[in-house]
Amino acid sequence: MTETDATPRSSTTASPPRDALALAAAIRSGEADTRDVAEEAFRRIEAVNPALNAVVSTRREEALSEIADGLPDGPLRGVPILIKNLGADVRSQPATDGSRLFADVIAEVDSTVVQRYKAAGMVVLGTTNVSELGKMPTTESLLYGPCRNPWNTGYSTGGSSGGAAAAVASGMVPVAHGTDGGGSIRIPASACGLVGLKPSRGRVPTWPNPAGFASPVTSHHALTTTVRDSAALLDVVAGHIPGDAYGAPTPARPFLDEVGTDPGRLRIGLVRAAPHPFPTDPVATAMVDRTAAVMEELGHELHEVELGVDLVHTITVSGRIMMAQMSATIDRRLAELGRELRDDDLEPWTRTILDNGRGLSAADLNVELQSAQRIGWQLGELFAREGVDVILLPTIPLRVPELGHLDVTDPATLWTRAATYSTCTSLFNVSGQPAISLPAGKDENGLPVGVQFAADYAREDLLLRLAGQLETAAPWPSVAPGHVGW
Repeated sequence: MTETDATPRSSTTASPPRDALALAAAIRSGEADTRDVAEEAFRRIEAVNPALNAVVSTRREEALSEIADGLPDGPLRGVPILIKNLGADVRSQPATDGSRLFADVIAEVDSTVVQRYKAAGMVVLGTTNVSELGKMPTTESLLYGPCRNPWNTGYSTGGSSGGAAAAVASGMVPVAHGTDGGGSIRIPASACGLVGLKPSRGRVPTWPNPAGFASPVTSHHALTTTVRDSAALLDVVAGHIPGDAYGAPTPARPFLDEVGTDPGRLRIGLVRAAPHPFPTDPVATAMVDRTAAVMEELGHELHEVELGVDLVHTITVSGRIMMAQMSATIDRRLAELGRELRDDDLEPWTRTILDNGRGLSAADLNVELQSAQRIGWQLGELFAREGVDVILLPTIPLRVPELGHLDVTDPATLWTRAATYSTCTSLFNVSGQPAISLPAGKDENGLPVGVQFAADYAREDLLLRLAGQLETAAPWPSVAPGHVGW
């Protein structure tokens, strides 16, 4: 991959690349110019995206016009960002959800998260590639084609926020928005060597897209290269709006203040493999063990724990809740079009999910929502029962798959393959608890492997303290090899 002709900082220099906060500081001090930064980001997209297929729409004229008009003097003024093309709208940009059924939909308003990014002074450049309706742990939709991993382009980026992860890991932008309904931030973070935090239920509003029955499991946040960027972005977007169905407690202080704060001596529950009956690759367990060793060196106490939940049941509950939401979304779209569903509207895998979901009654769905609450209680009780502050476990229990391994045109194969990639992440979507994926190392193919920490509800502060401590003790690369940081 060739570098662009500007002068960004190389990840191979003694001085590490700037993260979003450092870039904002450079802009504030006059070291960097806001328009030049945006132009550089667009140059990177033009140079790098053809090989990765991470960005699916751009808004160059609008972004440069916003800069010319004067950006709000927020904490991240001038920092470029990309928005996931699913769950969040950017006015006048395509809002396709990665699906041919929605291919001609144009967003009419900015979502609350986008409004808040802009209010913080950020420059929205466009939108990123996703799996169709977010229903795959890889990003290989028939609408946009496969998104390629910057670490090795023959492999998946994970999903469904794969385009966001590829854009950050390749240095197109320093940060990107994502959503997480079963691991869709954390799985790509692990696959692309990034920080990926799923906030607590209700921490970030979803307006104007009421995710319906998916609201209990889906969260908005971001893919970043550093823990402090994740904290800063959470400060920007957190806080419910009037009428929200869920609202996490207001934190005692900014999340950014937690990064660098000593977490104290923590008792960490260790889960070395995905719960029965799902498989775990030895490399995933090895990275958990490696991270556990670092935690012990930092003075924390670790002991193995049992999650105490039926994982098959948990995945079924999550899937059926999201099936109902997807069915409503598709039926609403068909009503707008005034026609029936066609064979080429949806990918075969999505159509299979839809057909199964349409058999759910209101009573069936109520049972699943009650089950989700019980699972949340069970996982919440774990912290008290085991006397632990956080849980350490794999993010993805399997290796990053090659492109094509998760084939959306082959539903029969996907029934046995797709769910295995989210076995360790979807738990915390159902429970509503926060969880963060952090880079831990690489496999023998040179692909990143992440580990995951989870905390009790509304304890993002604790996760950010611990993540910041680990980042200092065992730092990770800012971008994939051959790419350039900021």
